[in-house]
Amino acid sequence: MERKGAVTLRGNPMTLAGAEVKVGDKAPNFTLTGNDMKPVTLADTTGKVRIIASVPSLDTPVCDTETRRFNEEAAKLDGVEILTVSVDLPMAQKRWCGAAGADKVRTLSDYRDRNFGNAYGVLIQEILLEARAIFVVDKNDTVCYVEYVKEVSDQVNFDAALDATRKLTA
Repeated sequence: MERKGAVTLRGNPMTLAGAEVKVGDKAPNFTLTGNDMKPVTLADTTGKVRIIASVPSLDTPVCDTETRRFNEEAAKLDGVEILTVSVDLPMAQKRWCGAAGADKVRTLSDYRDRNFGNAYGVLIQEILLEARAIFVVDKNDTVCYVEYVKEVSDQVNFDAALDATRKLTA
């Protein structure tokens, strides 16, 4: 499935592959690669509330700022795991985490087959990077909050995502 013009990048319309995930959906399964090169699936994170942040690349200013902010917020959220997904290589993600001091956010790579990008409807076909989006998933793998950021270079709505997350942990 293609969603032409679903997002823009610097004002240019882009096509997203995959269906749009909606609140109430079961979170689609995925297989990503951890910084240790081992596979990570949705089932590996079940039983926790998760914020899953899809970003184009940690080596861009907006993604860097977003991931640092979620790393700070993670310290205030008990029982919540924050996953940041990009197609950056696992070694590059590990390097970025070390340089940024990001030790509370788990970075995962979709470089192998863009499995996550297709399953969550965030793969930008024209550039094979993932669009900026946030998914809040409850302990039972139900999607409770979704934001696809229309302009990829814009920041996510942190307050809305964090409010949705806090409601699940209250």
